[in-house]
Amino acid sequence: MNPSRTLSHRQQGLLLTGGGALIMSPDALLIKLADLPDAEILMWRGFLSALGFLLIVLARHGRNTLAAYRRCGGTGIAVALLFSLTTCGFVLGNQYTLAGNVLLILATSPLIAAGLSWLILKERLPRHTWVAIWVCLAGIAMIVIDDIDAGSWVGNAFAFLAAFTLALNFTLCRTRPGVDMSPMLTFNGLIVGSGASLVLLLGDGVALPAPSQLAVVALLCLVIVPCGVTLLQRGPLYLPAAEVGLLLLLEVVVGTFLAWWIIAEQPTPLAIVGGCLVLLTLVVKGLYERRLERRRVVGEEGGDRGVVKAPETKGS
Repeated sequence: MNPSRTLSHRQQGLLLTGGGALIMSPDALLIKLADLPDAEILMWRGFLSALGFLLIVLARHGRNTLAAYRRCGGTGIAVALLFSLTTCGFVLGNQYTLAGNVLLILATSPLIAAGLSWLILKERLPRHTWVAIWVCLAGIAMIVIDDIDAGSWVGNAFAFLAAFTLALNFTLCRTRPGVDMSPMLTFNGLIVGSGASLVLLLGDGVALPAPSQLAVVALLCLVIVPCGVTLLQRGPLYLPAAEVGLLLLLEVVVGTFLAWWIIAEQPTPLAIVGGCLVLLTLVVKGLYERRLERRRVVGEEGGDRGVVKAPETKGS
């Protein structure tokens, strides 16, 4: 018996999104444990994750793999380019600032996407979304201001690059609803790996990392990143955006705790206040939107039950 058939639509979405967030939670920590120069970690992450994504696409689509890539079209190329910038921003952000800071800033990408939808797609945003955007900006400002003296503003800037390009990616994907863009993540890896390789070749050349470093990079880029991102990509097909946003906070909380516990990256009091403000705002927004979604569903079901069908008439 197929286990997925015994689970409801919502339960499958919870497992996919929650599982993907938990799988991705050690991402920032492992980047720091690998302890490789910027171009080297980007090269290995790019090429190895491209291989991992390709294997997943082949396993999912088999003989229809080429068709899966063709369906993405020109939008898919833009998605791959944007996700390449997201990857660079996330990796380099973790090279220059605390993992928790990067994860918190990245967690605001759905709010940035909402703002971009208002600007680009001319969508009206509800008042509570605007309130959440401004409160989260205040919380992030606390984190950034607290890091200026430590020189970590470079890492925060890269984290903002990751959040903005990921948000732009979300907005772009909405122009092609129903099209799975995850196969294009293969090209994202190739773009990042090729760019980093060029930098290395123009500099000191490519060197093989130590076995312990290579093991960490292989675990991260061949297993964690492809599996985690693929699960997260599938989750929104089963869950409303509010619940997806709440489950994505698992990566922030668990990832920050792992960095705090294993490599003693303890944030300062002001950064903790700012981080708590961001997390609390996102949780309240997610719970409120989930409540609105349930009311809408109940209202629709009640409306359907209230419809009285006309009696069938027998033909003469």
